[in-house]
This record gives sequence, C-alpha cells and structure tokens, in this order.
Amino acid sequence: MAKILAIESSCDETAVAITDDGKLLANVVATQIAVHEKFGGVMPEIASRLHTENITVCLTQALEEAKVKLEDIDAFAVTRGPGLIGCLHVGLQAAKTLAMLYDKPLIPVHHLAGHIYANEYAGEFHYPMLCVVVSGGNTELVLMKGDLDFQIIGETKDDAVGECYDKVARVLGLPYPGGLPIDQHAKKGNHTYHLPVPDPGPSAGPYDFSYSGLKTSVINLVNSMKMKGEPVNVDDMARSFQDVAIGMIVEKSLRAASDFGVRQIVLAGGVSANSYLRDQMKERLSGTSIELIIPPLWCTTDNAAMIAKVAERLYAKKVFAPLSLGVDPNWKIDHWMDFEN
Repeated sequence: MAKILAIESSCDETAVAITDDGKLLANVVATQIAVHEKFGGVMPEIASRLHTENITVCLTQALEEAKVKLEDIDAFAVTRGPGLIGCLHVGLQAAKTLAMLYDKPLIPVHHLAGHIYANEYAGEFHYPMLCVVVSGGNTELVLMKGDLDFQIIGETKDDAVGECYDKVARVLGLPYPGGLPIDQHAKKGNHTYHLPVPDPGPSAGPYDFSYSGLKTSVINLVNSMKMKGEPVNVDDMARSFQDVAIGMIVEKSLRAASDFGVRQIVLAGGVSANSYLRDQMKERLSGTSIELIIPPLWCTTDNAAMIAKVAERLYAKKVFAPLSLGVDPNWKIDHWMDFEN
C-alpha cells in the first residue's frame, strides 16, 4: 500500500483526497452548486474556471488535514473521464504537474469506477456483483465478476436519469439540482398523473433505459395544464414522475440480478442518494439471497475519496499512465485500461 493523493474535477465539484495504506486521511470537496443553480444546470465554461480557482485551495487544505507533504506522496491519481472536457483538463494538468515535479506515478481513474468502489466505505464486495450506476450524466447497469472487471449490460439510450430529474424540477419550478426537491415533494404526493414508461427502442437490450420520453411527457403535460389554466399539483406530479423514473431502475436491476445470479447489488452515483430508490431496493431484496450495499450519503456526490479507493488497487497492480495522458470525456468503464492514446 501507499500514500495516494487523488484529484476529482469531472463536473462541478473540485475535490482532493489523501489515503495512507487504505486509511482516508483527508477528503476535501469544493462544490459549485450555488453558482450553477441560477442557470438550472452546470455551465461548463464557468465550471472549468472555478476548478482552476479551487484546485490549489483544495490541495493545500487536504495536505494540512492529512498532515503530510507532497514529497511524502507515493502516487498521484486523477479522474481521466468521463465528464466535462474542460473540467477534466484542470484536474489532469494538476495531477500531471505534481507527478512530474515529484517524479511519482500518475494513476488514471475512471469516474464511474470511483462511484462503484465508494461502496467499499460501507461494506465488502462479493462477486458476481451488479452495480446500479445512476447520476446526472450516467445511467448504467454494470456487471462485475471480479475486481476491476466491468461489463456494461444496460445503459440509457438518451438522457441520464439525473439529467431527467433536473429538467423536470425546472419545469415544476423547483431548485437545481432537482433530485432532492423532487424526492421530498414525492413523499407528500400521490400517483395521480399518467406518465408513460419510455421504450428504449427496438435495438435496445432488456436492461437498457430511456428517459427522454419521460422528461418530454412531464414538460408537455405541465405546459398544457398551464395553458388551460389548470393548477399543477407539484407533490402529485413529483410522485407520479418518480414512480416511473425509479421504477424502471428497480425493475431492470432486479431482472438483471436474477438473470446473472449475482450475490450483491451496489448503488452508485448521485441518484443513489434518492430515498425512494434506496427504500424500494431494500424492500424488494428483503428475504432474498442478494445483499444490498448502499453508499453513505457523502459518497454519492462527486468526491476524491472514491477516486483514491480505485487508485489503491491500480497502484498495487502498477497501472500507471505516461505524462502524455489526455482526458476522455466519453471514456467507457469497460475500456478503463485504454488510456495510452
């Protein structure tokens, strides 16, 4: 094992974490939500600029909390992708600079692998395992038959579930990000609005998703009601939407878990903080032989502790990248070793 400094900057959180032989010494996160809230979503150019301003502050604070110096670090890890290209560049350039200055290995980490391995802060993995990766930019079902063995068996064919939440929240007049306010309103509402379960299309597999049609249905329904002067019950609309959006995830996850005979299901990504998803998975898996691991809430949003968790494994396997490494905003998790290009 080793002292690893990890950097995460894939979207709107600048984060630096330090681990020592697997022990988390520091995990600093600077969020930009307050800045992007007024736009109803992340503005990439602004996010990149704020990462540039925040990275040194986060780095300094992490070193102070961990009580270590940069020369004590054995390797520098960084999120290479997926994410917003400008944001990824800020983190990568910082990590490459540190690796070059201190002549230490550079470890490229896949962002979604980080979300998956964040669950190790909650429990021990047992394979085969199904990873339900749900966030603002991703909706995937990933089968793991062993350590660092990722197979995508299902994914969204259009919008990610988290993006859908944000767009629905905007049309309902709820704040950004939309996940928490919709979840809160849904608890007070009833399923009174008919919303279709989108069909991902004839070329889709049995575990694939589609959220574009659901988003459009809510927007069209709300706009139609407003034009007719009809009141929109936000609580009921949130409940009706969430039942469909989360229902698809639960049903397809359980079907895949049964088909592949998994021992565990882990939730990962920002939408894994959704209380309805957590409750539904607990309820449906109760009494079965499948164990459910739910990440602590602090691990559901982007952070560098999850990047460090993956980097520890890669360091042990000596998976290092050259200083010519570039970012890949569309990096697929089942090609996480393809980085020397």
